[in-house]
Amino acid sequence: MWTHGLGNTRAARRPSPERRNVHRVNWRPGSGLESLRQRAKLLARLRQFFSERGVLEVETPLLASAGITDPSIESLTVEGGVSIGEQRQRFLQTSPEYAMKRLLAAYGEPIFQIAKAFRDGEAGSRHNPEFSLLEWYRPGFDHHQLIAEVGELLCYCLGERPVQKYSYRQLFLQRLQLDPFVATADELKVVAGLHIDTGGLTGDRELWLDLLMSHVLEPTLGTKEICFIYDYPASQAALSVVVRDADVFVGQRFEVYVDGMELANGYCELTDGQEQRKRFEKDNAVRRQRDQPERSVDEQLMAALAHGLPACSGVALGIDRLLMLVTGVSDIRDVLSFDWTRS
Repeated sequence: MWTHGLGNTRAARRPSPERRNVHRVNWRPGSGLESLRQRAKLLARLRQFFSERGVLEVETPLLASAGITDPSIESLTVEGGVSIGEQRQRFLQTSPEYAMKRLLAAYGEPIFQIAKAFRDGEAGSRHNPEFSLLEWYRPGFDHHQLIAEVGELLCYCLGERPVQKYSYRQLFLQRLQLDPFVATADELKVVAGLHIDTGGLTGDRELWLDLLMSHVLEPTLGTKEICFIYDYPASQAALSVVVRDADVFVGQRFEVYVDGMELANGYCELTDGQEQRKRFEKDNAVRRQRDQPERSVDEQLMAALAHGLPACSGVALGIDRLLMLVTGVSDIRDVLSFDWTRS
């Protein structure tokens, strides 16, 4: 009897296979408690900033019926969603922009949103497939007025810093002695080769402009300051208004950098629905050339533009990256409660 009981005791102490597997699972959060507190404090500060300015907080759906056509961004899809008895593919939003523009068209009020956004294939020290985004729109603002407000918000969150502004053209001329609006692809390639190893890379002007900006210029921007770059080539206008500036056409958009890190992307928003549809169709043509899946145009957005979007400027700012600057970390995963790459 005694040995039988001892055998049972030993068996009871031996973990079951299920329990052993549970212990191997990394269930712990990625960030520490202090990081959670810092995030909560930052979110409260952002909301206070907009509350003091009378900007209304809104919330829009994470799931959308249409994806985004931009060839440089891939949506995450959700299969099996049922709508009125019909099975449909849905898209996790890459930004709340389209839905927020529908609110703008309906009510014309300044609005902001703190939301989750998703982009497939984006992971690294500054990217996560799921991230937190602050997006806001200001009817009646041009992009320079919005630049000023973004600068105020960043100083509000990071402490006072000097603000520097360069046009895209001015930046290339001063830093690289190169005019990005007239330089040929070969000239851009030569300059890129002076700064980085380009290997056997080949491409058009857009590829070399993007490479020079992302690998040569961006790391130098915003050192101990807040740096804005504005008025990009019309080929990079995205959803912004295009105007003639002296001898060239520019997209009235901007990006902001702090300590070599891009924080936000803003636009003097395009309100012309017909022009917007042309840009979406052009995006899909590029997608076909690259063997990427085409994305249907968001017809609800197009209907809102046809109804009338007020003249406005809008900007999207990465909250996780801002929190990296607040806490002084260099890897975005250190400010995420849970991240996909470590789970």
